[in-house]
Amino acid sequence: MRYLVLALVCLVAVIAYVQRTALTVPTKTIQEDLQIDERGMGLIMACWYWGYAILQVPGGWLTDRIGSKPALVAFVLMWSIFTGLAGLAGSSTMLLLIWSLMGLFQTGLVPGAAKTIGGWFPPTGRAFASGMLGASMALGGAVAPLIASKLLTIVEWRQMLGLYVLPGLVWVIIYANLVPNRRGTQASAAPIGETLRRMATNTPMLLLCAQQFFRASAMALFFTWFPRFLQETRQVTQTESGELAMWPGLAAMVGGVLGGIVSDLLLKYTGSRRISRQGIAVAGMAVCTVLAVAAYFAVETETMIMLVSMAAFCGTFGGVSGYSVCIDFGGSRIGTVISTMNMCGNIGAGLFPLAVGILVARTGRWDLILPIFAIIFAIDAICWALLNPSKPLFEHDDAPH
Repeated sequence: MRYLVLALVCLVAVIAYVQRTALTVPTKTIQEDLQIDERGMGLIMACWYWGYAILQVPGGWLTDRIGSKPALVAFVLMWSIFTGLAGLAGSSTMLLLIWSLMGLFQTGLVPGAAKTIGGWFPPTGRAFASGMLGASMALGGAVAPLIASKLLTIVEWRQMLGLYVLPGLVWVIIYANLVPNRRGTQASAAPIGETLRRMATNTPMLLLCAQQFFRASAMALFFTWFPRFLQETRQVTQTESGELAMWPGLAAMVGGVLGGIVSDLLLKYTGSRRISRQGIAVAGMAVCTVLAVAAYFAVETETMIMLVSMAAFCGTFGGVSGYSVCIDFGGSRIGTVISTMNMCGNIGAGLFPLAVGILVARTGRWDLILPIFAIIFAIDAICWALLNPSKPLFEHDDAPH
């Protein structure tokens, strides 16, 4: 049952990422239909992340209060409905509003999934489970451009969004009927005020939030502007950009799986969270920085895609530590802790597409994206180098087993 639950949680992560990246491939068509420039499209993408960020802490608290199963069912149902409603938008303002609401409801994904993992897996299995979750997010982000580019050859972007409602609805029915409640996934009565005060005054927690801000900001490239970046800098078609944009996502998926496996093995044999969590994170972010710089200077498109894909692999290989450290930190308050970290990440992720849109509108240069990507990951490596993940944040909690 443990691995069936993990499989279903991973499946909904794939569905969520396919849905949330639905606007990336048809950006030109959407802009033409709704008369939006790059700055306006960047704002719509940014507002999704900001909507996602605004309800992170309330969503995590709600998950802790009512339990992960009812929270996941409710959130998945609502965000899937709003995915379809976005296809009915008749103006840029309406699209911005609906897409922001879709982001608001997707806040339930990470705290619900993390609380589920914390309740079903022991400490030496949580990095693997977190890695699978991260890999599933990456898989969703990877296949989303390909799925969209293929669907857009037979339907318009509005009909595509309507079709994207169906997987979420089917998942809700299956999960509600198959998955039992379990100790550690049920409601917690921990007071929100004391929880937030403890997090706000804890240096490792602040650094954990900072690293997520920078890592999620850089990784947002693959869920927002990357297909368009390829179209503008490598002169590929919309369909080709969707196919090429798949590779960094697939590499990120593999990185998340291997990162989780390596992290748990290191924890098992060394007993050190500094080596197993912090160590692979610092190494992953540092190598990612170097690869992104190399990709900037690559002449051939294939070489550039290979280097960017390797960078995405390293980013998720080390990035899995953020989720496993949060689960270790959180005890019975996993939902609130991980949603706080995720909120910071999505504030950064929302700033990235907006900044790119403004930069391109002012300079006309799409090629500057990769140097910015590299700089952000370099800062992220520094955050991890300063972070000590050894001491639990809520060490006296009755942690899930």
